Amino acid sequence: MVGCSRGSLPTWMTAAAARVDLSAGVTPSHQGSSSPSPSSSGPAPAAGADQELGMFERAFSAAGAAFVSAIIVNPLDVAKTRLQAQAAGVLYHQPAQMAALGPDAILSEFRCSPSCTRGLVLGSEPVCPPDCFQYKGTLDVFLKVVRQEGFSRLWRGTNAGLALAVPTVGIYLPCYDIFRNGIEDFTRSNAPGLTPYAPLVAGSVARSLACIACSPIELARTRMQAYKEFRPGVKPPGMWKTLVGVLSPLASSSQNVQNYRVLWTGVGAQLARDVPFSALCWSTLEPIRRKLLGLVGEEGNAASVLGANFAAGFVAGSLAAGATCPLDVAKTRRQIEKDTEKAMRMTTRQTLTEIWRSGGMKGLFTGVGPRVARAGPSVGIVISFYEVVKYALHERHTS
Repeated sequence: MVGCSRGSLPTWMTAAAARVDLSAGVTPSHQGSSSPSPSSSGPAPAAGADQELGMFERAFSAAGAAFVSAIIVNPLDVAKTRLQAQAAGVLYHQPAQMAALGPDAILSEFRCSPSCTRGLVLGSEPVCPPDCFQYKGTLDVFLKVVRQEGFSRLWRGTNAGLALAVPTVGIYLPCYDIFRNGIEDFTRSNAPGLTPYAPLVAGSVARSLACIACSPIELARTRMQAYKEFRPGVKPPGMWKTLVGVLSPLASSSQNVQNYRVLWTGVGAQLARDVPFSALCWSTLEPIRRKLLGLVGEEGNAASVLGANFAAGFVAGSLAAGATCPLDVAKTRRQIEKDTEKAMRMTTRQTLTEIWRSGGMKGLFTGVGPRVARAGPSVGIVISFYEVVKYALHERHTS
């Protein structure tokens, strides 16, 4: 394969993945020693190849990866958010006021679908019972959203998801690369025992920066996916209208600058979710990826290297998503709260306590199925696509 470093691993891989023989300050195997090598200074050849890419090229690679991932896994994100919002008390039907209904008052929102056989005929049209609008699991969300709202609603919030994913990952992955390379180079020379912790620290810091920068878009996406438009023929509000709707209750207040804090509602819960997620994900992903790339060795080609990245990302993303699900439930509950003053007073700890009291362990892990099913492929796709675009840019750069 073109451009291979020591151990026949591709030089276009990120430094931590490519430097299998140097991770945690271990010397190359051909030297017959696995002792720490504090005297190593400067990047390895693989790191040098990785560091030839600038911030813009890294961001472009990451944004492309996020774009592909956001489109593919969005239906699972909708399912997860709907299940969590339903557990928080969001209704997906308008309660019928039976006494007020007459032949001319039957609205289409009381029908879950034209083909439903459970509808009770009231007046001239069938009215479905409330449980037709209650979600019982991931597949049930898919079926009912398609039947009641249309197939395209599974991609509800995709525009916000793309607007979120591109800058978030465009900040996150390049910063992670840069922070990790710097921390590994520093610890290899000064504290070799701390080198294995470089992915954990770099991932946490990079994710924090990305979360804070893009929290308003995350708020808009969560609300767009959580709420259903009941009025027939009316298009649900998009990202900008959703954000305006968040600010509109505070429009009459004199503290206009302070009011914009509401756009960062739930950022604490988001950080509490994403920073541990990132730390768990990267500290799991890097050892798995190094081990798989080590097995590939000289026989490796582009497909096997991308396969190693996808497999490592899938496993790491799934484990991290399952472990941080309670914090994701807390984030969703804070961001869908329509009482602005209450939302700004809520804390992540209070929200978790409230969820525990009302739903116990099951409440804390509401939506864990679609969350894990989404995160595994998403991380695998992002990491694989990120590396292949970096490879293409590196090849263009060297030629």
